[in-house]
Order: sequence, then C-alpha cells, then structure tokens
Amino acid sequence: MSAGRKRALAVLLAIAAVIAWGVFGSKYALEVSNYVLSSPKLTAPIRVVQLTDLHNSEFGENNERLVCMVARQHPDLILMTGDMLNGREDKTEIAVSLVRRLTEVAPVYFSYGNHEVTHQSTFQKNLTVLFEKAGATVLDRTYEDVTVNGQTIRLGGIYGYCLPEKYLRTGEAKRWECEFLKEFQNTESYTLLLAHLPTCWIRNDNLDIWQIDCVFSGHEHGGQIRLPLIGGLYAPDQGFFPGRSSGIYASQNGKRVMVLSRGLGSGVGVPRFGNVPEIVVVDIVPKRAMEEE
Repeated sequence: MSAGRKRALAVLLAIAAVIAWGVFGSKYALEVSNYVLSSPKLTAPIRVVQLTDLHNSEFGENNERLVCMVARQHPDLILMTGDMLNGREDKTEIAVSLVRRLTEVAPVYFSYGNHEVTHQSTFQKNLTVLFEKAGATVLDRTYEDVTVNGQTIRLGGIYGYCLPEKYLRTGEAKRWECEFLKEFQNTESYTLLLAHLPTCWIRNDNLDIWQIDCVFSGHEHGGQIRLPLIGGLYAPDQGFFPGRSSGIYASQNGKRVMVLSRGLGSGVGVPRFGNVPEIVVVDIVPKRAMEEE
C-alpha cells in the first residue's frame, strides 16, 4: 500500500473513531461539570448535584454507574429538574428506582418537566405519589424552607416559563406563575428554584426581575448535537445554533444565576452526538470565605 493510501486510510479511521465516540460516548459515557457560586446569604458551603433529562436512560445495571458517580461528589442536596422519564412511554421504574437509590446519598428534590406533565395526562398516573414513595420531595408549584449545614435555604419547583408580571398585559405571562414566584422570593434566605424550562431566564429578563438567587434548568439537552467550536445545533424554544444551551448564565448585576445542564439522555427522535451526558455539581460558598481565598 502506498504512503498516500496509508495516510488516507488513517484519516478515515480517525474520522470513524470520532464519529463512533460521538455516538457511543453521548449515550453511555458520563462526565461531571463543576461550578462555584458565592452568596453573602450563606454562612457555610452547600454542594448541590443536579440531574436532568434522563429520559429513561440507564448507565449500568439499575443506573449503578450514575449513582456511584453522584455518591462520589458527596452532595448536600440532589436536584432533579424534570424529564427523568418519557412522556409517551408507560415506564416509570427507571426514574423511580433512581430516586430510591439516590435518597441513600442525600435528600432528593424533584420538579417536573414537560415529559412528566405529558406522562401524567397520557397514562393518568400520579407521579408525585410515585416519586414521594421512593423518597423524593416533589416541588410542583411549591417550596420548602430546609436546613442545610446549619442554615436555612428555600427550595422551590415550578414547570413554566415564569415570565414577570409586566408580560401579563401581552398575555405571555401566567398570573399563577407570577403569584407563586412573588411568594417564593419573599424571604431573606438563599433561594434555589428548580425550573425545567430555561428559555425566558436566558432570553428574557427573568433573572433581572425575579429576586431568585439560583435557578436550575434543563430541557435543552445541550443542543442535542454538539459541534466543535459551534456548540449545540438545536434547542427547544431557541431554534438552530442557540448559543446558550448549557453552562452558567448571570443577571445583569451578576447577583443571580441560572445553571443550565446538558442533561443525561434523549427523548425519542434525534440521538445525542458529541454530547456526553452530564452530572452538574455546584458548590455555593459564603461570599466572604470565597473572597479570602
């Protein structure tokens, strides 16, 4: 074989390997993304693990690899931000079993995504009962004040776009969402909101108007197909080449943030590519302590 043909074969093999990893790694691999936030409202650090958009995926038998990786992070809280199952698939045990196992690691808080909403209406199942029997606290238009490392924080969950009150006159905002968020933010404690839909937090002015310290979202799947130097190819509610499909996004004054996870799985349709499933770990530390480092 000539040198030119050998080089061509090597290039083709390299391309095939990249494509194979882009498909295989995006379905079976796992990686941890770490972020550090700070707040003067805290007196002690809090470590949060976020899981989202599982879509009935499994990482090892009974999700053993996923549970072990979460356990190694030693979280204080585990937040599940929706689409842990598939809306039109009558299967709940994968998500329920995962909740059951993770409650042995840390307290689990669960909020709904569009697939939980669809699943309940399609199969007439009460998912709140299922997940709470497994040990999770389901936050569906509700919130709780909880003590973590000797301090009170407020945890809430909502499925909706959460547009501020000024959008009521255009009919885009929903009054019940506004009423819930006004009540939720009325506290001196640090606030964590589980809100599956990220669009209005990164495209509108939700982060600037709502006085909520940290919002955890999913839904975008990191753009589903991720390309080098470009990022995500397509995201719901944002369209092609959304740009903002994963990571940390801040309000204009930098005081409030949204954490947007690429998630763990895919719904029906186009598979993930170049998009390794993600466990998000966020350390929220007292601002004074962070400034002294």
